Amino acid sequence: MKPLLFTHHAPDRMRERSIAATWLERTVREPEWVEPDRDDPTIERRFRAIPEYGDRVLRVACVETQTHIRVISVHFDRRARRRHA
Repeated sequence: MKPLLFTHHAPDRMRERSIAATWLERTVREPEWVEPDRDDPTIERRFRAIPEYGDRVLRVACVETQTHIRVISVHFDRRARRRHA
């Protein structure tokens, strides 16, 4: 399992927004869906509904390499909607 590395921004946002580390890790490792970032194709947006938080959708911006996953930012996304195929 690849280790998670965090920018300085990500832990600050977790504290400010009361986001549990377990929710973040579950979203990164087992997202319900993934979208590319609109501005930077190297960044993925990973999404997952969090039942413990009223099924609100958590969005984690991250970059995955061969050796690790770098978490850039995290927040609950009120506008997140899964795209249907």
